[in-house]
Amino acid sequence: MRVGFGYDAHPLVAGRLLVLAGVEVPYARGLDGFSDGDVVVHAVIDALLGALALGDCGSHFPAGDARFAGARSLDLLREAVTLILAENHVVGNVDCTIVAERPALAPFIAQMRANLSRALDVTAAFVSVKAKRTEGLGFEGESRGIAAYAVACVIPARPVFQAGEET
Repeated sequence: MRVGFGYDAHPLVAGRLLVLAGVEVPYARGLDGFSDGDVVVHAVIDALLGALALGDCGSHFPAGDARFAGARSLDLLREAVTLILAENHVVGNVDCTIVAERPALAPFIAQMRANLSRALDVTAAFVSVKAKRTEGLGFEGESRGIAAYAVACVIPARPVFQAGEET
């Protein structure tokens, strides 16, 4: 098995939808970004790609590339899963933590898990999403932005044998 770690953060700005793990969360501000700014999905992509040393979200889906302007991050996640499959691996599990003082995210966690599990092609039992507050500390605690952390495990899709090994 291989394990990767991901992180992303974006500032909150007026005039944007707040999208977290593909869920449109009602809030006065949204996350600034070239795509939909979904920090949860971006952190998951980084964790998956990192597990196989395939770079990061920005190297595969660069800001400034017109193909990704306003993109749904869940669609980018599906593309990242395709890269994982091309490396003869599948997603084992994903664990995410969202760091935000506001809004309250508990009512949206189940839908976030469902969205991620569909995009990852695993059951929701293998996807964890948690929300934490910083009690006023840092840019998240001051409600200036939202961050997300993710850990992903990928496993070989089928046994891989080295040259000379018996099957």
